[in-house]
Amino acid sequence: MNYVHESNRISLSSPQGELLAEITFPLAHDHVVNINHTYVHPDLRGQQVADTLMRLALGDIQKSGLTFTATCPYAVRWLERHPEHKP
Repeated sequence: MNYVHESNRISLSSPQGELLAEITFPLAHDHVVNINHTYVHPDLRGQQVADTLMRLALGDIQKSGLTFTATCPYAVRWLERHPEHKP
């Protein structure tokens, strides 16, 4: 799968341009982004796509020298299950 990395978003689209998955993490304040949204198309659910989005986003955030918070319910639960990734 070819995930597209943007400054505050990672997405996955079909060859026809349909959005299949995304995670957004806009800047909340100085050097802190907020993981505020994840989406996975119903056809891809249960295939670890949201997990991959979280890991990719955290990698991008870390590479940027930023820290993060999370308000997206999925991200909050994911971080509870993966305490090694908490800021």
